[in-house]
Amino acid sequence: MTELTFEYYNKLANQIITISSLLGGFSISIIANFLIQETKTRLTNNIMLASTLSACLFLISVFAMTKIVMMTTEGYPRKVLASDLLLPRDIGSSAFFFGIISLLTMISMAGWTKSKKMGKFTTIAGIITLTLIIVLLCQL
Repeated sequence: MTELTFEYYNKLANQIITISSLLGGFSISIIANFLIQETKTRLTNNIMLASTLSACLFLISVFAMTKIVMMTTEGYPRKVLASDLLLPRDIGSSAFFFGIISLLTMISMAGWTKSKKMGKFTTIAGIITLTLIIVLLCQL
């Protein structure tokens, strides 16, 4: 297996930070909407749980990838080995992936608050999206 350069880690981590920030912000805005809503059904509570989990996971990803950016930027005050990047890389990428799953779960459940037809559509869209993401990630 080819060893990745620090420059590659740096650029990849910056991309994941940007994506995680946007998706985390989206999740947080959904949480805010549910906090002011008076509806307290099991479905809305589950959507709120998925949104909260998604936001938390994306925040973890942002901070893990920020650590990678700091460690791989020229001028970092300590000597960094490739093995030093393993823990933040594994935590950050896992949090990112599970954040996407939580976000897609929330999107899939959201349609059910409107109608059965919309619920079926959003669930199918979520499943297709997750399947395509997994297919694309398996090709890396």
